[in-house]
Amino acid sequence: MTRISKFRTVLASATVAAVAIGVAGLAPAAAQPVPEDLTTMPPVPTSYQPGKTPWGDPDLRGTWPIDNIASLFLQRSPQHGDRFWLTEEEYQQRLAQAAGSDERYAAEDQAGRIGMGHWVESDASGRRTSLLVDPADGRLPAFTDYGKNMMAIGRSSWVAGQTYDWTTDFDNWDRCITRAFPASMLPFRYNNGIRVYQAPGFVVIDLEMIHDSRVIPIVKKGEVKHNDGRVKEWMGDSVGYWDGNTLVIETDNIMPGGSPLNMATMGAPPNNVIPTSDEAKAIERLTMQGPDHIIYELTYSDPKVWTKPWTARLDWTRNEEYEFFEYACHEGNVQVRNYITSSRSLRGTEAAMKEGEESAAN
Repeated sequence: MTRISKFRTVLASATVAAVAIGVAGLAPAAAQPVPEDLTTMPPVPTSYQPGKTPWGDPDLRGTWPIDNIASLFLQRSPQHGDRFWLTEEEYQQRLAQAAGSDERYAAEDQAGRIGMGHWVESDASGRRTSLLVDPADGRLPAFTDYGKNMMAIGRSSWVAGQTYDWTTDFDNWDRCITRAFPASMLPFRYNNGIRVYQAPGFVVIDLEMIHDSRVIPIVKKGEVKHNDGRVKEWMGDSVGYWDGNTLVIETDNIMPGGSPLNMATMGAPPNNVIPTSDEAKAIERLTMQGPDHIIYELTYSDPKVWTKPWTARLDWTRNEEYEFFEYACHEGNVQVRNYITSSRSLRGTEAAMKEGEESAAN
């Protein structure tokens, strides 16, 4: 797969990230206190008063990598029932799993090599059972008939058993274009860096994966206006405003298609390729909980594809030692060509064998 071509630059990023948080024991993500009733999800607190930028906006600037929640599944496992939170026993099991990740990392260091222990890391990720907080069962809603059909015709290297004949048989992430929106805001197994910049009238969310940057103009609440709907963008057309100390971002005009949204987050649908229609919209809310903690909420709606909206809640933890490195995805990426040539060769071999069998039978 084309992700292989990213290995050389990903390794450096993963290594620095792990060193920054400490191999001896990865720190769990800052999170809301666990309520006594594990089946309840408290509302996002809004009492914290963040510092201000020189021009008077709440100051969200900093580096907020979400690698420390990358092992938290998007959807809740059925074994957790209607619980938003793990029991203490389940949490201890998660801690033990994180310790295993630490051990694999340390073993590679001792052996003087770098492998999956450095590339794909896991930590405790807090007490949540899933990133999804709505629907209440922690599961993505059902697809519409349109969504099911678009899933069926979607093309991607993630789809098992698929043949390849041209670049259109790959999704936008395979081709190093973008992970698209909202997938780019969700964690993956590597390159989970997020950096927030602010200037008067703008917020920029810089993403380590493929180095996408979302430049978001800030307007007054109630004055959101989007660009002409005939112009679609991979990351959508985002406009933000302040609701108290919470940054609210409304996104419309997201690029539609059969397979533009490669979610690829752990616990996402099996082939990871989610269709997007021209009716897709999103609302994000960023609320600081302290100097080093932001709660990020994403509510995504696409009535053509999903039977109802869904909401994910992520804990962002500040880590100013996390570094972004060059993301050389397309450079030296031979995998698209290799997939096509090998698939064509296989089909040619199969056709020749079938012709031979038919000739022998006659």
